[in-house]
This record gives sequence, structure tokens and C-alpha cells, in this order.
Amino acid sequence: MDGGHYGPMDPRALLDDWLTSGLLRPSTIGRYQPQVDQWLTWCEQRGIHPYNITIHHVAAWSAERLAPHLDGRPFNGPDDLAWLAHNAPDVAGTHDGFITALTGYYTAAHNHGLITGIPDLGDLRSGVDRDSGEPKKLNAREKAALLACIGMWGPEEARHYRRDRLIAYLLLERIRPGEIIRLDYRHLHEQPDGGYRVYGPDYDFEAFGEPADLDPLTGAALRDYLPHRPTPAPGAYQLILGQGGRPIVSRYPNMLVRKIADLHPILAQRQPPVTADTIAHTGLWDTPDTE
Repeated sequence: MDGGHYGPMDPRALLDDWLTSGLLRPSTIGRYQPQVDQWLTWCEQRGIHPYNITIHHVAAWSAERLAPHLDGRPFNGPDDLAWLAHNAPDVAGTHDGFITALTGYYTAAHNHGLITGIPDLGDLRSGVDRDSGEPKKLNAREKAALLACIGMWGPEEARHYRRDRLIAYLLLERIRPGEIIRLDYRHLHEQPDGGYRVYGPDYDFEAFGEPADLDPLTGAALRDYLPHRPTPAPGAYQLILGQGGRPIVSRYPNMLVRKIADLHPILAQRQPPVTADTIAHTGLWDTPDTE
């Protein structure tokens, strides 16, 4: 990260302080502690101060951990992460967990004034629907076809079609698929005008990020979904729930998008294929290219 500076708290003391701050659940602490500890050990072995790193250091650390799972491929960027997400989704999910843990750790470092900026490690997340390079936005015709397909998605297509339509509209709100599955029902607030405000998830369910005022189209889909939202399983606070009131799997938004896209030839035959990231990158009201 650029412009870091060393403060009075050493990196391992920061880790202990962060983990015992009361913001994290015990199960989360159990995951994050060994992940960040492994990172700090890696830095120590190479004489790198953890408060003065770049994304390239994290990429090198990731490459060493992921090498046994890449089938001889080098670890050079999004194409390799996409390959990992497709061929070893469990490994990809664990890797993304490491990146989440580091993001939380460096957020705590920034909050303590130990560094001047939080490193943006988003490019090191695998994501189950990552495109190589920036996802290409839908053009005007494709977006019109998508909106028509969302409207057509009903009980004939899926038992939980209300939930599916809400996911599609949330993607069009530019909420990434990995964030949608983590949206916390407790951070959803109805506004005096009948609209809804939702706070995006931060590095853990106990925290929350920036608020978003949902478009009326999304608000209508949300209002339609809430009476039919499954009874949550114990400890499940996610807005989007699946079988048995448990959270949906990370692959679901992209699987859903592919099924919706198959309803219309313009979308079904599109190259590159329509993914959840494509829709989130397009947005609801931005005027897309007409190509």
C-alpha cells in the first residue's frame, strides 16, 4: 500500500487487538486468526513490514498457497483466478476468505492510524463468475432483453421466483454478487416514502458498509419477496435465503443469471456470456453503449 507508516502498535499486537475488539463472532475469529497469522509470518520471513506492502506482495503470498491447485498454471492475474473458480471452487472460496481477512486486518490498521490507506485487494478475489478483465456492459438492446426476461421469470421457471427477481434487480443496483448473498436483513430499513435503504456488508456480518437507496423497481421486488422469505435458520441473518432458511451458495447468483439469460436469444448467444458481474457492472439506469 502506498504511503504506509509504522505506528506504536506492532502487527501482531494489532491482530490481537482487532480479534478481541468485540466486533467479530468467535467463529469468525477462529477463521481470521490463522489466516492473518500466516500472512504476518510470510512477511517476517522475507523482511517485509506488513504496514508497508502492496497488492503485489499479497499476490506473491497467494501464488505460493495456490500453486498446488493451479495444475501447473502460473498465477498471473484474473484469468488464473477465473480458472481456479471454475475448476476448484472450494479452493477459490477459501482463498477469497484469506483476502477478506486481510482486508479486515488492514481496515483495523487504518482505523488505528497505523497506515494511510486501506489496500484495495479486490483484484485478488477469485469470484465464481469473474470475467477475464473488466466485465463488458450490456448494450441498450441487451439490457432491454434482460429487463424483459426478469419480468418473465415466474413460478413456471422457479419455485422461489420472487427471490430470484430480487437478486437480479439487486445486481442492477451495482451490488456485486458476493455482496448480495451477504446482505444482512437487520441492515434493511424502510423509508418514510415507502422505499428501502440497505447497508452493504463489510468484512463481516457484524459490520456494514455504505448505504444504498434502492430504486423503486428493486423496492417493489423486495416488497414482493419479504412476505415469502423463508423462516431463517438459527443464526442466519442474510436477506436472501434458500432451502431451510439457510444462506444461498456463492455460485447461485451467477447460475441464476445464466438461466435468465437463456430465456432470450440475444442474451443466450451473447459473447462473452452474461454473468452476474456483467449485470452489476451495467447498472440499472446508466445509458449503455448502443453497439
